Amino acid sequence: MQAERYVPDTFTIAGDHPCLPGHFPGRPVVPGVVLLEQVLARIGAGHGPLRLPRVKFARPLLPGEPARIELDGAAPRWRFRVLRGDELLASGEVRADGLA
Repeated sequence: MQAERYVPDTFTIAGDHPCLPGHFPGRPVVPGVVLLEQVLARIGAGHGPLRLPRVKFARPLLPGEPARIELDGAAPRWRFRVLRGDELLASGEVRADGLA
């Protein structure tokens, strides 16, 4: 397995994102599934079905805050970290099903 090169990528979830109403009223927090969607988008669809056997959420991300995704690895397995500055928000592993 040869590691692919990924440039750390920054993203922001806007305060009017459709995932935010009700999550949570009065103090919106970006749902973890939205963070994971950002991670999977950076890996891309060309690897077939992807699964997340290991994910840990460490801190919440608030709307409008910039976050950075760091990816390491190559198909069929990647490790990721989502950070706000140097603060870890989430980390885990992504695997491509059907690729050994």
